Amino acid sequence: MDHSAAYLIDLKYNKIVQSIIVSEFTHDDKISGLIKNEKLMHVKEQHLQSGYYKKLSETIRNYQEVVLFGPTDAKSELLNLLKGNHLFENIKFEVKNTDKMTENQMHVFVREYFK
Repeated sequence: MDHSAAYLIDLKYNKIVQSIIVSEFTHDDKISGLIKNEKLMHVKEQHLQSGYYKKLSETIRNYQEVVLFGPTDAKSELLNLLKGNHLFENIKFEVKNTDKMTENQMHVFVREYFK
């Protein structure tokens, strides 16, 4: 995962089921925001990022074990939000720093992790 998209990879009966949640804050939003008003752009980014993390948390609530991985600090930001919510206290979380991966590399990573 990163700040723009999260690949939700579920391993069911040894088969990969994948979906993607995309942040609504785009690079174009950032550029136009910087041109117009930097403070307003940051407020908009925080609001949209909060919505992105909320969508992720709604999905994560359905699991008992979750590994958050990717090249940015988005995974740690999400984990910090979830750790502060009692709804997630019974879910086992692990955070792994990884390089940017292709879909196939992510699938292999998930299979290996949950072996």
